[in-house]
Amino acid sequence: MTSDPQRHEGSVDGDEAPRNMPDLEKLGKERPSIFSSVWSEMAFCFSVVMSQILGEFFITGSNVITPTLVVELDIPEASTIWPATALSLAVTATLLIFGRLTDMYGGYAVYNLGLIALTVFSVLAGISQSWLMLVIFRAFQGLSLAACLPSGMMLLGSVYRPGPRKNLVFSIYGGCAALGFFSGFFFSGLCSELTTWRWYFFVGAILSAITSFSSLFSIPRHNLGESGQSINMDWAGCCLSIPAISLFVFAIADSAHAPQGWKTPYIIVLFIVGCLLLGLLIWVEGWKVKNPLLPGDIFHVNSMVPLIIALLCLYGSLGIFLLYGVLYMSEFMGATPLQIVAWTTPMAVGGLVLSITGGLILHKVSGTILMIVSCLGYVGSGLLFATIPLGGNYWAFIFPAMICGTIGIDISFNLANVFITTKLYQSRQGLSGAIIYCTMHMGIAVMLAFADIVQTQTSHLGRQQSYKAVFWFESGLAILGLILVLLFVRIDQAESELTEDEKI
Repeated sequence: MTSDPQRHEGSVDGDEAPRNMPDLEKLGKERPSIFSSVWSEMAFCFSVVMSQILGEFFITGSNVITPTLVVELDIPEASTIWPATALSLAVTATLLIFGRLTDMYGGYAVYNLGLIALTVFSVLAGISQSWLMLVIFRAFQGLSLAACLPSGMMLLGSVYRPGPRKNLVFSIYGGCAALGFFSGFFFSGLCSELTTWRWYFFVGAILSAITSFSSLFSIPRHNLGESGQSINMDWAGCCLSIPAISLFVFAIADSAHAPQGWKTPYIIVLFIVGCLLLGLLIWVEGWKVKNPLLPGDIFHVNSMVPLIIALLCLYGSLGIFLLYGVLYMSEFMGATPLQIVAWTTPMAVGGLVLSITGGLILHKVSGTILMIVSCLGYVGSGLLFATIPLGGNYWAFIFPAMICGTIGIDISFNLANVFITTKLYQSRQGLSGAIIYCTMHMGIAVMLAFADIVQTQTSHLGRQQSYKAVFWFESGLAILGLILVLLFVRIDQAESELTEDEKI
């Protein structure tokens, strides 16, 4: 590459620059040189995409066994959301920290430690003797996933350069979310019907152990995450982010079941303290820390801010759809756990189909158009549940809702993954994974908390109508996300191009 780009413009040797430039299209399609064979690449991809399956397995599957847990562990009504919320809250509060650790020490160490811990805490969750014990180990499962998810994303983002091959791999990775969602439902439903809820966690532990064994030998130990730069831990951000996020989300989530709602003294105190800590966190990270957990310059990337806000709304609507959809099918359509598994099968199949299709067209179709289609999927899934009459037909309402749901999550998740990992430097690939999953889990945790408030505040209408109010809230979130995308988000095709480091 010459230091004087104008040297060739008026000379007979003007074709010298193109000859010296790499063939980006070819580089974007070929197997990364770090793999010796297609089998080593497949083993690597299996080891990493399994983290996505495990994440969805432990997040969504617990929704099916919640009614069983309430009875067998005698969970108080005010605490029924915590076996699910504890995991999401732990993930949300610590993702940025584990993202920084990944950038500091590389993906191999953080990813494998997270998988080993997930295996151990899954076994402990399965042998829990009380609901409080289960909630504690669910929180530790969340910490383990917080280590796996950003480091897994960093491993993929570091290995694959922009182009069709990266699009396909990331689309398969995103499609595994639907597979994990379905497997969580399948095993939780199967265990509830045939054995005990404990085997849901034991099956998860077995899958985690298999993935851990595979990743120890298939993931390269060097050159992934070693940016060559001095990256230090932001201890101020660590100490402030965990209590700030935890208190803020806890106050919102618990307000629906507190004795006096928002008038309950401890709810007011925790919410105010959480808001103050969030404000202090923003001030410290923005002006007082040299290397903050969330550097401000990433928000200078075009469309980054409106995309993240839109995704908070869209992922929040997804969390509501998954939890309250299951509750509605169970309580008002008489579906057994295994019937729910069968009814949600279109999401798994549709997710896999969309993954392969998306990987083939991401570099050909505008990202903005794909995001709009995704938003319409989110809106459709909410409206179908909001308008379903009592005794409504599965094929007329539930089946299309599942198709809309998989259109929403698979397209938006895959597109966001490719966009964010491509726009950040090699030294920030752990951060990119943390941003992606922090957005998802923050959206789910906060919006589920607000949905719980909507449900309790409309309980005087009857349980079915209060669920309908929640689905209208879900639809409103999806519509808000659609408006933000239409007005402010502009994403081009995911074509073969130079990485951000190469552009410098």
